[in-house]
Amino acid sequence: MRRGFGRGGGYGAGVDLVVSDEELTELALAASPDPDLGDDAVPIEPADPTADLLPSWYMPASSGHAEPGWRRRLALLVVSSILLINAAGLCITYGHVTLG
Repeated sequence: MRRGFGRGGGYGAGVDLVVSDEELTELALAASPDPDLGDDAVPIEPADPTADLLPSWYMPASSGHAEPGWRRRLALLVVSSILLINAAGLCITYGHVTLG
């Protein structure tokens, strides 16, 4: 299996490595699950409590916005009328207003 770092400017840029799955498995099993980090180590992305849970490149913010219009008023009218009918002790389960 051929694995490489590609053409990017990062570590090992332009170097193609040939590593088998067995070698990768051995390396993964031999690695320490809790490596010792130096005092000058910095996180890849600093923790920010106000940051979003997902990065914007993975799930961008929605572009839709709520406009108060006739649809919202109609929905509020339907919901409030159902609540009023139920509060009066009537039943509208089957589409007709009947005594509860």
